[in-house]
Amino acid sequence: MKCIFCGSDQSKVIDKRAVKGSGEIRRRRECLKCHRRFTTYERVGEIEFYVIKRDGKRQVFDLVKLRSGIAKSLEKRPLVDQVDGLTARIERKLRAKGKNEVSTKLIGQLVLLELKKIDKVAYLRFASVYRHFEDTDDFARELQSLGQIIKI
Repeated sequence: MKCIFCGSDQSKVIDKRAVKGSGEIRRRRECLKCHRRFTTYERVGEIEFYVIKRDGKRQVFDLVKLRSGIAKSLEKRPLVDQVDGLTARIERKLRAKGKNEVSTKLIGQLVLLELKKIDKVAYLRFASVYRHFEDTDDFARELQSLGQIIKI
């Protein structure tokens, strides 16, 4: 491991801890050359998988992009702090499929299922983009289906 300060590859581990909930190992290191300390994180290398877009194009799955979409739907909602946990659950479900390709349709459905459980407003926000709502009738239909679930 190279020192972030001087570039030396000589360091020793001072402390090692598991990071709760992420499966990562946090290591506190000290450079043997400049004696400065820095932190590294170790995690199991993930196998890349691809997303098949609506137009048939393939692209590498991007967790940041997934997180961004979820964060937008939860923006200014009381559950905004749950974005990381929600994103991690969806990624685990996708990886559990054991496939090297998933469709955007599957990803969207998983996001909608998770959002419906925790926040109806965030669910509607995400659904309006994901399902390409064009007018208020689209919202009304979705609200009506939600009404059957939440008894408006």
